[in-house]
Amino acid sequence: MTALEGIRVVDVGLLVQGPQAAMFLGELGANVIKVELPHIGDHARWITVAAGDRRAPFFVGCNRGKRSITLDLRTNDGRAVFLDLMAETDVVISNFVSGTMESWGVGYEDLRAVNPRLIYAAGSTFGPVGEGAFEKGADLAAQASGGLVHAMFDGPLGPSAAGVTIADHIASQNLASAVLAALFVRERTGAGQRVDSSLLGGQIYAQAAEYASTALTGTDLGPPSQGGHPGIPGIYGIVPTADGAIAIVGIGIEERPNFFALIGAPELSEDARFSEFFVSGAVQAELFEKLGKQFIIRTTDEWTTILDGADMRWARVRTRSEVADDPAVYANGYLQRVNHPEWGELALASAPVHLSETPTVELGPNPELGQHTEEILIELGRSWDDIAALRETGAI
Repeated sequence: MTALEGIRVVDVGLLVQGPQAAMFLGELGANVIKVELPHIGDHARWITVAAGDRRAPFFVGCNRGKRSITLDLRTNDGRAVFLDLMAETDVVISNFVSGTMESWGVGYEDLRAVNPRLIYAAGSTFGPVGEGAFEKGADLAAQASGGLVHAMFDGPLGPSAAGVTIADHIASQNLASAVLAALFVRERTGAGQRVDSSLLGGQIYAQAAEYASTALTGTDLGPPSQGGHPGIPGIYGIVPTADGAIAIVGIGIEERPNFFALIGAPELSEDARFSEFFVSGAVQAELFEKLGKQFIIRTTDEWTTILDGADMRWARVRTRSEVADDPAVYANGYLQRVNHPEWGELALASAPVHLSETPTVELGPNPELGQHTEEILIELGRSWDDIAALRETGAI
């Protein structure tokens, strides 16, 4: 048994926010059907690793285990099929610009009339109300407008976005959480509802402590301090090694004499400034300059041997390739080896949660565009003649 066994989710989303939320529900056991525009599909299919190469990381990473049906919701026939699909669906997820689904006649009120138990999950960039409700956007827009870009390292080219679609990912998890809450409510009331999540809202919530700092002090925290966090004083940051880098994740006051001796700089204990809890600003910068001179002498592997038994909080700065070579991430289910019919075995991210009695599902590869169109239409009661007619009109 899985947590969402018997739950059908229809994913009408694009790129990351909607599709990843739907995939997460699939990993919890839901049956996920992906609706895509004929001949085009999810835009993520077109963001490939190189020109002329079909391999599309955003699509492969966020659409595993789904069945794909092509439907043009802008046509009467396509909309009719979609409404039939909605009649027996538990959750529908989209992340179009606000008003798009409504313009096609498949907005919340349209679908609720067909199925009052439906959970209608709508993702957006800036939220469902306000000036930005109908504006186009993407991950970078939310990182910029939500304050994250300004908080990142201010280098020669100015502030920088995170090198991952973090706004999309956070919003997808928020959307999935809201869906799970709505399903729980439906168990008690029998009624569905609309739930919303946005990239901007997720960025703000992810910076709850940083926004609290601004509220409390009246000033914004600056860029990351020593590669760590501008609001966390002390020995909390990144130091270079001879062949990479290590994160020192907080060394308590009582631990510092041992730490300084361990790295070959016991004299640092004699500087009272480095023994204070609140080591920040110029003093913290000076300390990290001295730490860097010690750590760069040895390789990361050598420091691993030295630090492993020291009972201190630290971590190697790893590349994604190095992470993918770590057996522990597979043992914990954070990465899953998936056999792709065209590209062989791939190490792909999977649900980072564990349920003791209703385990998550190891999903198969992503679907080809429209791979399950006929299969799903037959499940809806369409005949082969009906399917031929739908294809003739361009509805599928």
